[in-house]
Amino acid sequence: MRGESTPKTVSRKALFTVALLCAWAAFWFPTYAAQPRAAARAPGAETRAAGLLAGRELGTTPLLDDLRELCDGIGGRPTGSQACERAVDWAVGRFRAAGVNSVWTEPYTIPGSWAGGHDQAECLAPVEFPVRVAAAPSTAPTPGGHALEAPLVNAGDGSREAFARLGDRARGSIALVLSPEMKTEADLFAEYTRDAPLLAAAQRAGVAALLVQSTQPHLLLYRHPMGLGGEILPLPTAIVAREHAARLARLADHDEVRLRLDLPSRVGGPFEARNVVAEIRGREKPEEIVLIGAHLDSWDLGTGAEDDGVNAALVIDVARSFQALGLVPRRTVRFVLFTGEEQGMLGSAAYVLRHAAEISHHVLMIAFDTGSGRITGFYLNGRERLRRPVDQALAAVAGLEATDDTLEAIDGTDNFDFLISGVPNLVGRQEWAPYLPNYHAESDVYDVVNGRQARTNAALAAVLVWGMAERPEPPASHQTRAEVEKLLRDTKLDEQMKGLGQWDDWVAGKRGVSK
Repeated sequence: MRGESTPKTVSRKALFTVALLCAWAAFWFPTYAAQPRAAARAPGAETRAAGLLAGRELGTTPLLDDLRELCDGIGGRPTGSQACERAVDWAVGRFRAAGVNSVWTEPYTIPGSWAGGHDQAECLAPVEFPVRVAAAPSTAPTPGGHALEAPLVNAGDGSREAFARLGDRARGSIALVLSPEMKTEADLFAEYTRDAPLLAAAQRAGVAALLVQSTQPHLLLYRHPMGLGGEILPLPTAIVAREHAARLARLADHDEVRLRLDLPSRVGGPFEARNVVAEIRGREKPEEIVLIGAHLDSWDLGTGAEDDGVNAALVIDVARSFQALGLVPRRTVRFVLFTGEEQGMLGSAAYVLRHAAEISHHVLMIAFDTGSGRITGFYLNGRERLRRPVDQALAAVAGLEATDDTLEAIDGTDNFDFLISGVPNLVGRQEWAPYLPNYHAESDVYDVVNGRQARTNAALAAVLVWGMAERPEPPASHQTRAEVEKLLRDTKLDEQMKGLGQWDDWVAGKRGVSK
């Protein structure tokens, strides 16, 4: 998700468009809903249906009620937790209540389980004070299930050179790594790509545990996975509150610091998780699939509102609008809520493998995963041929000004395994507030969501899905493995994949469906 989207004030044109679409929906809906199948074939029906979809989403729908139920009633939803299982059952129920008849779950296996405990830390010397910490997912607990007491050393930026300068002092210590404050999405990706070399340097130095300074200010804690793929990493690791880390670093630069650290994380073996799938069968080309997806799982310090509960609710609401308006698209529309995303997009990877025989029939995959920030356009993920179909599909809501599309290809969300399988794919390009300041954090709760913008995003999503499902021809062709590899190199997505530990699996054919 490189390439910063600058927040903009909503224009008068956009506000006028919202009002017009709501009025249009109020006027047309009773007649259109009474004879949906005939209307779907009438002249100008595609544009009228797009306006009705947008107007309905911009009006009063249960989207925010669903989000409140998911966040407040279920809470944080790490894959493998009871909360995530309740969320899966809840989502099935919401799709069925929306009138979607074809709804099911698809199981898959994650190689290792991880659950956080009541993490604690305390500076014992040269002065005593409590230290706020949160264990990093996919990392081991402190040894023996007990608190660890050890000297703390300042490992600077955590580079190999920084650990080398510590020499023998690093062995058996708790190493503190300092981080720049996160202000852009580039900073977020930099935090992930440093993980593998950081862990390698720390293990080479023989440290007993690792503390990584929070990139968020004001004592804010968050879950930061140190590895993606579901495997448990052997070094106990935690995020430490930014201000506490800075104090510890100053103390360690002038005195001997001793720390007590207790990370009672629970780890286990393979377990079964589930994706949620709902489908509206196409009237003319049912074998061709347009897929809209978001991820249902989240981390557990907050309640997963921005990441990605609001977009899970969006996907459900788009399905609800299709059903309420009686719209039967030319192609099949499949609505998927993935789990396992936070472990490295494992749910969407499993979906691609499970549907390998029909993956070439997926004419488009659209993912939403950046909270409730305004959609300014879409990541085309290296596929220039998608630009015109996107513009055509969104022409009915041009006043909402979602035209800032980019060829840039991104990693880190559920489009990834579709992309490397050659499927044309889009990701919503959204303004980064309020998503980024609350990423994986205690503060990612219902209150931070921009409800008005979430409805506008749902309007855009509904119109885009309808337009792509209705167009006479697929929006772009499938790519061969050779074409995908060229795309990866041309867009420098291969560098992200190497930094996130995905490249070797791609080369070995363990991820993606090749042809």
